[in-house]
Amino acid sequence: MNEFLRVLLESLRDGYVQVSAFVAVTVLAFALVQYRTDGALLAAIEDNERLQVLFGGLLGLTPGCGGAIVVMPLYVRGTVSFGTVVATLGATAGDSAFVILALAPEAAAYAYGVAFVASVATGYLVDSVGLGVSRVDAAVATLSPARSDGGTAVAGGVRPNPTHDYGGPAPTHAHESGPDRRSRVLTPLSHGLHLAWWVTALAGLVLGSLYLLRGGPEVDVAVGLGFDGLFTVAGVVGAALSVYLYLVGRHYVGEGEIARARDNFGSVYDTLTHAAMETSFVTVWVLVAFLVYEYAVLFTGINVATVAAAAGALAPIGGAAVGLIPGCGPQILLASVYAEGGLPFSALTANAIAQDGDALFPLLAVDAKAAVVATIYNFLPAVVVGVALHLLWGPVLGMAEFGFGVL
Repeated sequence: MNEFLRVLLESLRDGYVQVSAFVAVTVLAFALVQYRTDGALLAAIEDNERLQVLFGGLLGLTPGCGGAIVVMPLYVRGTVSFGTVVATLGATAGDSAFVILALAPEAAAYAYGVAFVASVATGYLVDSVGLGVSRVDAAVATLSPARSDGGTAVAGGVRPNPTHDYGGPAPTHAHESGPDRRSRVLTPLSHGLHLAWWVTALAGLVLGSLYLLRGGPEVDVAVGLGFDGLFTVAGVVGAALSVYLYLVGRHYVGEGEIARARDNFGSVYDTLTHAAMETSFVTVWVLVAFLVYEYAVLFTGINVATVAAAAGALAPIGGAAVGLIPGCGPQILLASVYAEGGLPFSALTANAIAQDGDALFPLLAVDAKAAVVATIYNFLPAVVVGVALHLLWGPVLGMAEFGFGVL
């Protein structure tokens, strides 16, 4: 029981201080840019047709899914090309990027850099020569009727799509802000805990930075005014507040719908609220990933790194296959396992290219066929690049490919 509790407290503490506090800063920075530019970023993308694929890749490269999500409605409106969609989804770092950036920054630089180059190159090839998009589009149509006109076959995969007509206004990635529930008790409580969350996040950022400057030493689970005590208290309290905001508080402070980008924000407080709720979402999944991994090792004694090493070239293929799963949860789990030294760098890179994160959901909702086709065109380079890294880099680095860039 003591070991069980120790793993729980360490996972809560480390997940928040080592990951979430840094996530909060990144998400807030991106949200503040949106707040200050008031949607000008989208207009710049639409007005520069030749650079759309590059812009899409850069937006996908931003940690989290917000940058990629804003591109999907532009494709539906017919103002960006299908190659832009492919490049954006392929370069999407997703919420798992926060885990790798915090725990393995060198690996993140290489993995997401490779994903960006591969995805942008694929996007430009799709727009310039088609790469058989129309045939893939037709093959997908035989499996399931498209909810819309499909778009990619209409344009042959080489031009921006014509404006789609869905019998109503064009879909938008903006969502209604404001609380979807009200309570005399929970509304003021949630706002108060939201502010407490930011105070804890600031403390966690300071403690996390000191932890990195000290070289990532072992930190005992403790309570007190010393470094170990403050590190533990800030981490556990921050994790608990994140769980509350994700499960309950977001419905009472104005961000009931998470993992969706916003065109703009009405105020600085609105921006802070959005950043806190998005970070809480990431925190919960990071905690789940940490706990699943740690308890699996504790109760089974399995060595994930040994299993992955035995898999050989199947490891990057498996990483790409995990990337096919929409959403950020599975990707955060994979990133956490990598940070624990359980997966090779080739698997991380393949997953970085193949994953679409939450950005695929808005496209699935209005053009399921285009979403499936784009996913296929991300999976193929993910497998090629992942296996190539395994065959070319793996023998050179040997087991150093496991844990590459991990702090």
